[in-house]
Amino acid sequence: MRRRSRSRVLRLGDLVDDVDEDNEDEELLGFGFRHLARRHRLVFPMRHHQSPRKTFETIDPSTEEVIAKIAEGDKEDVDLAVKAARQAFDQGSWPRIPGCERGKIMNKFADLIDENLEELAALETIDAGKVFSFETNVDIPSVSNEVRYFAGAADKIHGKTLKLSAQFQGYTLLEPIGVVGHIIPWNFPSAMFVLKCAPALAAGCTMVVKPAEQAPLSALYLAHLAKQAGIPDGVLNVVTGFGHTVGSAVASHMDIDCVSFTGSTEVGRLVMQAAATSNLKTVSLELGGKSPLLIFDDANVDQAADLALLGSLANKGEICVCSSRVFVQEGVYDNLVEKLVEKAKSWVVGDPFDPSTRQGPQVDKKQYEKVLSYIDQGRREGASLLSGGKPCGEKGYYIGPAIFENVTDDMRIAKDEIFGPVMCLMKFKTIEEAIERANMTAYGLAAGIVTNDLNIANRVSRSIRAGVIWINCYHHFDSGCPIGGYKMSGFGKDHGLEALEKYLQTKAVVTPIYNTPWL
Repeated sequence: MRRRSRSRVLRLGDLVDDVDEDNEDEELLGFGFRHLARRHRLVFPMRHHQSPRKTFETIDPSTEEVIAKIAEGDKEDVDLAVKAARQAFDQGSWPRIPGCERGKIMNKFADLIDENLEELAALETIDAGKVFSFETNVDIPSVSNEVRYFAGAADKIHGKTLKLSAQFQGYTLLEPIGVVGHIIPWNFPSAMFVLKCAPALAAGCTMVVKPAEQAPLSALYLAHLAKQAGIPDGVLNVVTGFGHTVGSAVASHMDIDCVSFTGSTEVGRLVMQAAATSNLKTVSLELGGKSPLLIFDDANVDQAADLALLGSLANKGEICVCSSRVFVQEGVYDNLVEKLVEKAKSWVVGDPFDPSTRQGPQVDKKQYEKVLSYIDQGRREGASLLSGGKPCGEKGYYIGPAIFENVTDDMRIAKDEIFGPVMCLMKFKTIEEAIERANMTAYGLAAGIVTNDLNIANRVSRSIRAGVIWINCYHHFDSGCPIGGYKMSGFGKDHGLEALEKYLQTKAVVTPIYNTPWL
């Protein structure tokens, strides 16, 4: 594992201020903002205040050191945020200004994200262990692109004219659903923030965002940039805290009209239950996955090996569409395994600020220990560990990427979502077998196919029950391409114009017409 000096100075533009380390009054931050300071000396001055009595620590997973203390919100804070969002929706300007005006403000928000790209990338790196070079080159640029995509959609929301029987005419209105609760995960903090907020903003909704307690910093900074861009007070509110308090209060709140959640299937069930037992709010869930990658005999083996590593190990396996089940046709199996083991040797695990690093630390100690326990479980169940699977370094939550073979479909490492750098290799003979085994999962979020045969690609892509199928590529997300789950991977779409639908509701308007010359 490589590690280099962490002497990088993190400066958050004009937000950096001198903090009196002994002054507890300088803990200011609103609806989720509080003394984000100490190690990196950060202050986010905001107008609204979250409860000042309790805080929790956010940890740098590469050093295991405290980055900052964050306000620990509670039900009272959620009530205050929802009240502000409700007032902004019922009486404020955001749903009432033309869509083109919302789009202008959102484009300004996107410009500010670009201007603060390195600050956001650094926050993602120190707070979630994400690789800095990936953040600056791919992840954060995609965040601003997502905002611009929906900024362009804000003035293109319209209903239909209806052809009715008898002497009546009708049309539909697409109206913003109201106050939205967003509960977002820790694996892509900035991307998930805009994935939820951008379409809701375009639709004219107001919202309360609960970021993951493991990685809350970028959500706070994005909220600050949104305010700078001109998004009115009360439209976008952030409440930091824990799932069992803040998340539960959002999901069960009687004055929230819709909740959008990305996270585990287990918690998704709780969100649905809370929505059902409160005000029957609408729910959108993007949940777990155990995605298959199918490599056929005609595939280019080098390309297939690269895609298998990318699919399984990108973002240290902390990604819901991780292709952790790699099915390889028997004709190329041995060659592919050889290539994978060789390529894995050059997969650099280490300091996420180092440009040569491919994999940073797992997000926290709990996730680190969970991944290692699954690797031990795989060995005990009889799988053969070809590479990696051990802790790296003396400090930080680093794990060498684990590649298993001799994996059977009934092993826990082949069934459970591990959310770590673990690849399960499995051999198959026929197309029919590959399809059947790929579908032998409770999940249905994504799948990959590697083949040069168009007939195989067409047949298999139509046969696998998953929300997105990548052919000869993997992890290719795009603002215009919807993604969402089948089965226990949830329902509702993110990305694409389909993402707007969950933040809109259709109203039909019917009027009589008299003495019409035609019907």
